[in-house]
Amino acid sequence: MASGLVLVTGSSGRIGRAVVGELQARGRALRCFDRVPTPGVKDMVVGTLTDPACVAKAMRGVTTLIHLAATPDDADFLAEIVPNNIIGVHHVLEAAKEAGVKRIILASSGQVIWNRRNTGPWPVGVDVQPSPRYWYAAAKLFLEGAGKAFADAFDIEVIAVRLGWCPRTKEQVEEIAVTDWAQDVYLSPGDAGRFFACAAEAPGPISFAIVYATSQPVKILRYDLEAARRLLGYEPREKWPQGTQIVVRP
Repeated sequence: MASGLVLVTGSSGRIGRAVVGELQARGRALRCFDRVPTPGVKDMVVGTLTDPACVAKAMRGVTTLIHLAATPDDADFLAEIVPNNIIGVHHVLEAAKEAGVKRIILASSGQVIWNRRNTGPWPVGVDVQPSPRYWYAAAKLFLEGAGKAFADAFDIEVIAVRLGWCPRTKEQVEEIAVTDWAQDVYLSPGDAGRFFACAAEAPGPISFAIVYATSQPVKILRYDLEAARRLLGYEPREKWPQGTQIVVRP
């Protein structure tokens, strides 16, 4: 699916900026959606996931949706997780359906199989029983389930990606540096950008798929990357700590 307009929600975040940069480098027609403008983007809709009219405006004419926008970790459930990660998902998927979007790529999280990350057996496949860390991860399971429902009911290609840890702050980089398992599930900004570009451009039909996305592990391949490789052509190029300079520099 290499043609048509791509919408990136959450385009001003750490992964969003990497995805935008990669798609721009590939010459893709691109629109962005976030609460604040994304630098270097001409086609930009500024708004929130809780505003269905704004979401619908962003979705017009879109062929492929990369949905990254969300509260990015555990936070107040009623004040942040519900509005952004549940109601926002409803608005985004309904708007995508009405706009005739052909492929939806949803950012889930490796936190949905939190306990298996350390206990194995490794690599953890996409078919294991979920063990969500807490409310954020539970909401990501809602996201995956909603994606499956839309794929089945409306014949939309849906890819749900369980992301590794792409740090957003210097403190998170420091935490990964002293945590062995975290280095194995690290996702560099560069690999994140390449992954979502592969997901947008992979030939179909895909119907519905769950895949993992990480960079190369330091010690143990904890998340099975075979589905991402086979379906999307994704091959990680980097390994911890490559890419962290983007996060820690002033």
